[in-house]
This record gives sequence, C-alpha cells and structure tokens, in this order.
Amino acid sequence: MFLGLYMSSLLLFIYWPNRNNLFSYPSGKPAPVSIIVPCYNEGKTIGATIDSLVSLDYPKDMIEVIVVDDLSKDDSVKIAKQYAQKYPNVRVLVNKRNSGGAAEPTNIGIRAAKYDYIAVVDSDSMPDRDALRKMIGFLQQDEKVAAVTCSVLVRNPTNFMQRLQAIEYAIIAWSRKLLDFIDAVYVTPGPFALYRKKSLIEVGLFDTKNMTQDIEIVWRLLAHDYKARMCLSARVYSESPLKFKAWFRQRVRWTIGGTQTLVKYKNHFTKKGMLGAFIIPFFAVSLFLGLFGLGLFLYLLGRSLLVRYLSTKYSLYAQTTVFNFQELTFIPSVLNFFGAALFFVGLFYTFFGLSVMNINKTYRGNIFNILFYSLIYLTLQPVILVFALYKYVRGKYSW
Repeated sequence: MFLGLYMSSLLLFIYWPNRNNLFSYPSGKPAPVSIIVPCYNEGKTIGATIDSLVSLDYPKDMIEVIVVDDLSKDDSVKIAKQYAQKYPNVRVLVNKRNSGGAAEPTNIGIRAAKYDYIAVVDSDSMPDRDALRKMIGFLQQDEKVAAVTCSVLVRNPTNFMQRLQAIEYAIIAWSRKLLDFIDAVYVTPGPFALYRKKSLIEVGLFDTKNMTQDIEIVWRLLAHDYKARMCLSARVYSESPLKFKAWFRQRVRWTIGGTQTLVKYKNHFTKKGMLGAFIIPFFAVSLFLGLFGLGLFLYLLGRSLLVRYLSTKYSLYAQTTVFNFQELTFIPSVLNFFGAALFFVGLFYTFFGLSVMNINKTYRGNIFNILFYSLIYLTLQPVILVFALYKYVRGKYSW
C-alpha cells in the first residue's frame, strides 16, 4: 500500500511542474531510417503494417522496411513478398530457423540495415503517420540518447478484455512519460521504437535469451551510460489479446522477462545512475511486495475461513447462535484507511491520466470498465507474478 501510494504521489508531483511539456518533442531533420519488422505467423496483419510504414509522413527515399520472418508456418512470407514487389523500399528476409522470439530476427534485420537509425516495429502494429518525424529529434538532439519510445495504444478495442487493456496502455504511456522527466524510462516496447544503430552494435544487440528483449536492451544501454527517451505525442496502435487465456499468457511472459532482466542486472544496484538508484530497486521491491502481499492475503483468508469453520462447528455442537448481525460491523483500522486511500488515489490517477491522454470515449467513457480495471484487473498482477516465478524457477518457459 505504501509503495502504491508513494509511486502514485511521486508521478503526480512529477506531472505538475512538467505539465506543459508532456507532448513536446525536439524538432529534428529527416534522416535515413531502417525499419525492422520481425514477423512470425502474422499473415493477417503484416500487410497493413507494411502499408502503414511506407505511408509514414517521411521522405520515401529515407526509409527502408526490412521484414524478417522467423520461419512462419502461415502465409506471412508470401504476403510480405507481394508488398516487396509493390514497394521498392521493402525487403523480405527469412530466418533459417524458428528462433522462438523477436530478438533474433530483429538482430538479423539490424545487421542487414543500411542506415544509422533503426526503428523496430511489431508486425501487428501501425504507427501514426507523424510518429517517426516526432521521434527522430530525440536522437539528433543528444548523442547519449540511444533509444526512443512512444505511446503504445490498443488498436480498435472491440470487447471487454481489450477495453480494459486500452485503459492500461494509456495509463502506462502517461506514466512512462512522467518517468522520462527523471531519466527512468526502462523499456522501449516492441510496437514501435527508435534506436541509434552504432549504440545497439556497441552493447551487443538484443538478447535472444530474454523473454522481454525490449526491457533488457534499455537496461543494457543505461548500464553503458546511454539514455532512453519517451515521445508521448507519437502514437502506435497495436493488437491486444482478445481472450483472458492469451492475455494471461502474455503477462506471464512479460513478468518472466522482467525477472530475467532483474537477475541479470542485480549487480548494478545503486550504480549507473537511475538504473541502479530507481529502476532496479523499484522492480525488486515490487517483486517482493507482490509475493508478500499475496501470501499475507491468502494467510488472512485461510485463517478467517478456519476460524469460521471451527466456530460454526462448535456452535452447532453446543446448539448456540451460529451467526448474528453484530459480526457485520465495520471496525476502522489503519489498514482499512490506507487501503481505501490507495484505491481512491489510484482511481483518481486513472481518471486523470485518461483525461491527460485525451483518449477516445471508447476507452474512458464507461465508468464500469474503469472500476473493474481498478478493483479486479490490477489485483490479478500478484497471481501472474506467482505463475511467472514458478515457471522461471523451473526453467520451463517459451516465447
């Protein structure tokens, strides 16, 4: 509860002095960019993704699109090659094997790239036409900036599960921009990110063994004294899981990858600027408190059920009252107070964040969606954490 209140308050305090600069970005000049699109079984979306990339508001002779297929089993390669025939600045490469992740095909694309700036785009994502133009200035303004991310939003949410994720994605984008003001951007999500090629090569490209290579690469860049930036006004729209099972599996994978990264960089604790002073401690404390909080909840619930069972059994045996309405009385406590405070602060943070992001009413207009997101959706995170750590400890997980 303390950590939740602390982080919510911290981000709101960061927001206030920087509120007029949330959507600003340094002006930059168009420079050649190689756009890498790792692909696996994305025949339904790869065509639309390529269309969105060649339609960017950017000089056509300064863009090359490299689709790297990870030996798909569907018609992804066939479709991508059709677009390569249609657009002269589109190339298609096919990995010799299925690597089981996005890192290896991305690295293949980077090595084949002609230009000094690298954009990485998921094969189911479509950036706004002005996204690249808004992001390029961050790399040109400061040589120490090696990575730039943008607002990742849900593309056309249609069902309840996607609308919950739409709320989450918008809040994450706003929060990530606030972290940018304190040099604490810790991930450049796969849907659309921009990098400096020589920096990626210097640190060794993406980690093929990590489940969330987009987190690990930023931590590695930060460990080499580079910076990562966030452009809130640049947006990319990505497909999100339609069903709970797919969503749960995705979140378990993300948590495993985050744990891998935390273990890999544990020796940087208190070192390397904000990586060791803020990012690593925050991840570590969140991991511990997630497990501790869930354990405490299960203990209190189990104890309450056991006491209820024993008292009921005794009451039936002694032929006394099993239940009375006095037991329904609410007894105020510090725990209850801070629990209520955390809920209302979190609710305010969500409403305020959606307002700042100026998201379409489809995302924020339904009060029930936001309440369900705050009360149920977020409380599933400790459960995901337990599943992820179980798989991580056993070493049985795959991308």
